[in-house]
Amino acid sequence: MTTLLEGIESPNDLRRLRRQDLTLLADELRTFVLESVARTGGHLSSNLGTVELTLALHYVFNTPDDRLIWDVGHQSYPHKILTGRREAMAGLRQWGGISGFPRRCESPWDAFGTAHSSTSISAALGMAVAARNAGLQRQHIAVIGDGAMTAGMAFEALNNAGVLSDVNLLVVLNDNDMSISPPVGALNYYFARLLSGQFYARARNMGRAVLQHVPPALALARKLEGHAKGMLSPATLFEELGFHYMGPIDGHDLDALIPTLENVRQLGGLQFLHVVTRKGQGYKLAEADPVLYHGPGRFDPAVGIQKSTRPSRQSFSQVFGRWLCDMADHDERLVGITPAMREGSGLVEFERRFPARYFDVGIAEQHAVTFAAGLACEGNKPVLAIYSTFLQRGYDQLIHDVALQNLDVTFALDRAGIVGADGATHAGSFDIAFLRCVPNMVVATPSDEHEARLLLSTCYRYDGPAAVRYPRGAGCGADPGTSLESVAIGQAVLRRTGVAVALLVFGTLLPEAALAAEALDATLVDMRFVKPLDEALLARLAQDHTLFVTLEEATIMGGAGSAVSVFFHREGIGCPILQLGLPDAFIDHGEQKAILARLGLDAAGIEAAIRQRLSRKPT
Repeated sequence: MTTLLEGIESPNDLRRLRRQDLTLLADELRTFVLESVARTGGHLSSNLGTVELTLALHYVFNTPDDRLIWDVGHQSYPHKILTGRREAMAGLRQWGGISGFPRRCESPWDAFGTAHSSTSISAALGMAVAARNAGLQRQHIAVIGDGAMTAGMAFEALNNAGVLSDVNLLVVLNDNDMSISPPVGALNYYFARLLSGQFYARARNMGRAVLQHVPPALALARKLEGHAKGMLSPATLFEELGFHYMGPIDGHDLDALIPTLENVRQLGGLQFLHVVTRKGQGYKLAEADPVLYHGPGRFDPAVGIQKSTRPSRQSFSQVFGRWLCDMADHDERLVGITPAMREGSGLVEFERRFPARYFDVGIAEQHAVTFAAGLACEGNKPVLAIYSTFLQRGYDQLIHDVALQNLDVTFALDRAGIVGADGATHAGSFDIAFLRCVPNMVVATPSDEHEARLLLSTCYRYDGPAAVRYPRGAGCGADPGTSLESVAIGQAVLRRTGVAVALLVFGTLLPEAALAAEALDATLVDMRFVKPLDEALLARLAQDHTLFVTLEEATIMGGAGSAVSVFFHREGIGCPILQLGLPDAFIDHGEQKAILARLGLDAAGIEAAIRQRLSRKPT
């Protein structure tokens, strides 16, 4: 039997459907999303929650001419399915397949590439200004979650938009934290339609007099992550910023969404629509535990996610989380900070045991870094657990607020290196390069779980800014132990003594490098630190080795190999250096080990690269 969804190759097909068919299509789309993610893994809860909203937006607006931007983009699977990528979902987040996030190069319906949060309003505003300047009449829609609205960038964009009232910009606040109870009602629908209609628009332009006669629709949200929600009427925060506020309305009710969006389309200008959705909508298991089903791997939707009974190796995030609790027991000055990554960064147990010393600052990386700096000024010892890719968003604060003042802040950089299915937007490729150039910084690169704990303790005790980078997932299975001992800052470890070739490893590629070193009878060094380097050991090895090979799961340009090269040049050491690491390119999504092998960073690739270099005839 042919389904409605099978007949949708683009939103043009969608817009030819009768309004009454959309509810059935929503059910089919939600089922397809669930079954697709169950086969490939990916983001689930957020996508189940945006099915009706996606249908309504594409049904009402003339996409792709009207620009539609999904903030973060981990809720864009229904959008991808409706825009010609239904069959491509079988290769979602796999090498050669489609991305889990919007990408401009993937589809004309992906108006802007997203994956980091809170960028949608700025991008949509830029597009709206460009359209105005070109004399084009089109709509620009930014769909942003209430979590992403906590980031300063979102409010910077709203503030800027307020002085550009002659552009068409619709901000859709996708509120899915279930903070409104009851979430919707008939009065809310009426109120939203009234406020989105022409009558109110005219009255608003005559002094907003109508607001004096409209009763409150409901006590609106209890909060908007601390400040955007509250006991608001439509004429408060967003109205004062220059937007025409509507809502809240039920984001799963097409009979509420479509008429309101149709009115908004006619109005133009600066519009703000507050939509309430539920993460995991339509799949009871995800509704009950949206965090567990946020980004699952493959699973059987009839059974749900099953916890494995087999013992598994600890992930580096888990090693960090246990170390943090142990160090907090040992030192009451320790405080833990995360920018909305409690589960991902391994802080669940820390929050439970030390609630007064745990701070989730929301999706606000800049604030997180400077907040840590303020704590450090007053004698606290902050540990900021943050993904490598997200520290990029707080780089100025790291330099200006932490390093320049030489403040005692420890950065635990999770997801350093290749991250796998999340792809280029989440890869921790650049941290070594952008950290080693900052004065006062210490940069550590543990090779396994035991070294991670050891170097976390070492950097924590360093009286200044220090970063410990470690990858996604588990390492080689080394026992991290329970010790809180430290090592000397900058001290490397000679793991194997060989001849001619010295292989300098920065991080968790050490096991692969060890296999290559055995095959080549090469010296193997676990460098541990990028900054400072163990210069004494390097100078000693330079006396009886003819080739140095540096290995890092990070960009070669400006990376650890460059640090060794700078040292050799400064000291007049003439030994050649072969630098192995990530190329000058963004690395696409796929399985982590397979990507490393493709890049020649497995044992076979390392050995082959060294043999090729050794085979060159001297010039």
